[in-house]
Amino acid sequence: MFAATALVAFLALPFTCQFAFSVAAADCARKYTVKAGDYCDQISAANNASTYQLAVTNIGKINEDCKNLQPGQDICLGFVGQDCTNTYVVKAGDTCTGVAAKHGLNTTLFNHNNPQLHAECDNLYIGEVVCVGGGPAVPPLPAGAPMPAATIPPGAQPATPPKAEPVEDDEDCDDEEDNEDEDDENLPWCDEL
Repeated sequence: MFAATALVAFLALPFTCQFAFSVAAADCARKYTVKAGDYCDQISAANNASTYQLAVTNIGKINEDCKNLQPGQDICLGFVGQDCTNTYVVKAGDTCTGVAAKHGLNTTLFNHNNPQLHAECDNLYIGEVVCVGGGPAVPPLPAGAPMPAATIPPGAQPATPPKAEPVEDDEDCDDEEDNEDEDDENLPWCDEL
């Protein structure tokens, strides 16, 4: 009986260690105590924790729009072994490719460490804090959890304004005299556009 119990314990050891490792990986590496007037991007920027990382490490504590922070509340800034401390605060005109290049990263690694960003990078916003670490650094999204920080918060401005659609304007075409100038003789007529 003792031999059978020892054998079962020995066989279960790798699974027990694996479980203990996964729990240890979720241990908070750094904490922050919320002060009056704090908001998520400000906390992220001041403590070198990406917007995504702050959201993932506090699923269930911080809501999607970051409106439920309470002074005195302790929040986690990063998990042990999954804590990007090399960050960048997005400025007007930034693009994902540009930020990655500025920090010597390829876009694959940049996208891995900032999974909240769309492939088109159309949800990067001014003031967002992104991870620009040199290796995989951020915690993965827990299974079944919605992607946090994937929308531009109300009041925030996109880093790169959306491209304007060309607008057809026939006002200039109404006046035939405009098309009779010598400089314009090789231009197409309005009905040819």
